[in-house]
Amino acid sequence: TAIGTKAVDLKALAKAGHFDAVYADTLAETTLNAFMAAGRGAWRDARERLQALFSGSNPALQSDASLQAAVMHELSTVTMHLPATIGDYTDFYSSREHATNVGTMFRGADNALQPNWLHLPVGYHGRASSIVTSGTAVRRPRGQLQKDATDPKAGSVFGPCRLFDFELEMGAFVGPGNKLGDPIPMADAEQHIFGLVLMNDWSARDIQKWEYVPLGPFTAKNVATTISPWVVTLDALEAFRAPTSAGSQTDPEPLPYLRDPTYSSYDVKLTVAIKPADSKEPDGYVVSRSNYTHMYWNVKQQLVHHTVTGCNMQPGDCYGSGTISGTTPDSFGSMLELSWKGSKPVQLTEGVERKFLADGDEVIIKGHCEKDGLRVGFGECRGVVLPAHTSEA
Repeated sequence: TAIGTKAVDLKALAKAGHFDAVYADTLAETTLNAFMAAGRGAWRDARERLQALFSGSNPALQSDASLQAAVMHELSTVTMHLPATIGDYTDFYSSREHATNVGTMFRGADNALQPNWLHLPVGYHGRASSIVTSGTAVRRPRGQLQKDATDPKAGSVFGPCRLFDFELEMGAFVGPGNKLGDPIPMADAEQHIFGLVLMNDWSARDIQKWEYVPLGPFTAKNVATTISPWVVTLDALEAFRAPTSAGSQTDPEPLPYLRDPTYSSYDVKLTVAIKPADSKEPDGYVVSRSNYTHMYWNVKQQLVHHTVTGCNMQPGDCYGSGTISGTTPDSFGSMLELSWKGSKPVQLTEGVERKFLADGDEVIIKGHCEKDGLRVGFGECRGVVLPAHTSEA
């Protein structure tokens, strides 16, 4: 847990007896999988005990200097790791604004959304092994590229990705799983969602263009997926529950299993910045300002649909929201949209522009909620683009 500029050692607090014995041992492990499996009652109890310790209503921490030294560490001195061992990863495509933009580019405005899009949360199974924590450098991928942009029958060539991109997303971690064959119903969905993180689902657009027919993305999307290391629980986000940009789902109305009686999202303010290799701006130049409310299919509906066939989820599984784009050009969640397929260069600062990512660029995603004096931060999701390997495949 992070509070201000300090990292809080939950293992040390558990050892000192400040958590319920029912779940305290799970906080001594090197990952949060077991704590995620413990369920919402344990998560809520741990959160309330931490609030008491740090608000002063429980003076045990303030009055014990040795405990403070064992528990509190400067964030700059700690090494961040993935919060869980991630067994499976799924990426969705649930922002109507993003799907409309991409569909318009490739199929025209009259056919922007595929016929199924308003009926179910579209998704695909990604690669869990290449999920990395913030600060991990990402190498520009190489692969097969369409040889002639206008004639796919001309075949392919091998080379480095020329259209490397970020995707502004949020990721959800699964808590208690479900048995194989038993779907998670909408009424229980929140009990199975541990919390949310920031996510950058890196994308090789030109590799994807050649390979995606007929089964969808493959090597273009298994390059890397970067997440922020801090997981914000749904209880911490409850005060920021907000309507989605869609407002309602009535045309068409979802099938009964996907109807959410409390249809909503969370007001998470999101920014994406690009910091060129030679830039002296520590936080780069903001190219997008979006919000997690720009979700047509919300985090509960995604989980419910994922399990509708009886697919069994496990504690620590992760799924991405899909690119989060708003309604205005400065709120688009990818360079594909911001540059409109490379036709409109994005100016970072005077004399510096981008259509897609250059080697040495650092992508910096930030997110926070703020309301009535209460602020909840997600930290950062950073990654630098390294040059592609030069050796032959």
